[in-house]
Amino acid sequence: MSRTAPQSRRALPAIALLVSALLLAGCASTRGLAPEGRPTDADTLAASRSFGEYKLSDAAFPKQDWWTALGDPQLDALIREALQGTPTLAAADARLRQAQAQAGLADAARKPTLGASAQYTGVQAPETLVPPPIGGDLQASTVLMLDFKWSPDLWGGHRAQYEAAVGQARAAEVDAQAARLALSSNIARAYVSLSQAYAALDVAKNEERRSSRLSGLSQQRVDAGLDNDLQLRQAESAIASAQQQAQAAQQQIDALRNALAAMLGKGPDRGLDIAPPKLLAAPAPAVPDVLPSELLGHRADVVAARWRVEAASRGIDASKAAFKPSVNLNALVGLASSGLSDLFGGDALLGFGGPAISLPIFDGGRLRSTLAKSDADYDLAVADYNQTLVMALREVTDALQAARSLDAQIAAANRARDASKSALQVADARYRAGLGTQLDVLSVQRPLLQLEQQLTALQAQRYAATVDLDRALGGGLALNAPPSARTASQ
Repeated sequence: MSRTAPQSRRALPAIALLVSALLLAGCASTRGLAPEGRPTDADTLAASRSFGEYKLSDAAFPKQDWWTALGDPQLDALIREALQGTPTLAAADARLRQAQAQAGLADAARKPTLGASAQYTGVQAPETLVPPPIGGDLQASTVLMLDFKWSPDLWGGHRAQYEAAVGQARAAEVDAQAARLALSSNIARAYVSLSQAYAALDVAKNEERRSSRLSGLSQQRVDAGLDNDLQLRQAESAIASAQQQAQAAQQQIDALRNALAAMLGKGPDRGLDIAPPKLLAAPAPAVPDVLPSELLGHRADVVAARWRVEAASRGIDASKAAFKPSVNLNALVGLASSGLSDLFGGDALLGFGGPAISLPIFDGGRLRSTLAKSDADYDLAVADYNQTLVMALREVTDALQAARSLDAQIAAANRARDASKSALQVADARYRAGLGTQLDVLSVQRPLLQLEQQLTALQAQRYAATVDLDRALGGGLALNAPPSARTASQ
């Protein structure tokens, strides 16, 4: 009988044990566990009728410096200053580095490792416990080791964990870009509000001057016995009201200056250096003539949400791979001896290693619970993505419709102001011809000032609609979208 026969017989129990373990591995099953969420196909979200006639070419997507279209160099300088670095951007960048480091850890976990160690150990037993020659003698040993470890990725679980971490890192990268867009648009909106506050202050001061002239004229007529105190008291009330409006406008100016300084990452004194805005233009609203999937693919929040769906999907793959057997390779090679002189001799060689197979059998439901959590994480990411799609399309539509409505309102307000100007010219001509009084002139002037105040508010809202539309269209960001971002149903 050959020498291998006894060895084969000794290996039979081990093989039988392995086969039994493989059969029992079915106890840890993924049966009945699956995600329920389905990403919405963006092109199924109809919006063409809501967009109306505002459909142009791809050139309608905003540029990265979209705020320059408002025509105020001071606004350009403020946004450039903010983008150089603020606490908000620093936090977004730190989160990005954190996610990238996590992806690096996941990548390192799937690669072989090799470590080296050196150890010197000395033991001396007391003669009171161990008689000589061992007792009282120092027993020393020196060990040099190389430790190799590797777990081959047989089922793709390690790679899935790495790709999930990469997806999260890419989502954080998009979030960092979105933080810059949010900062620039918030500065632009605050700047528009500051422009409106200054315009309201000018209107209030004009109203105060008009009311003061009316009060002086009313006082003269009362002194001459031509009128009673009614018109005089009305004029005094108008002066106080105008002063209150001027104070409210100044308070808003101060608050907006402080807000802008904070967004720049500076102290409130920085806001005192901001001059009154001089916005020149509000471009006509336009959206690209493309499908919603491409339209929303320019938005940072949509792309980031899609990356998180991809990451959650790979997390499911990693959880499923944990149900299958795994192989670990481990090897220790080194030198060991009781003295340094013998350490590098042939007899000092030390070795240990080999493959180890492990597989789940009974784990108390841990693996199924982990997979169920991964499925829920995916469903949550899908729900967030679907909601982000809907809200993104709503923001585009709201901004577009607001701009269209405000253009019509501004046109109507301009016609009303022109009519009020004509009425003022008629009243002034009658006064100069001796057919009317100065009271008639001042009374006609009041609606004109109110219309000018209304017009400045509408123009500020129109500037804000421009900012909102540029932001809703993605702000000109160059985004790294996942391959399936435009076909979410896949």
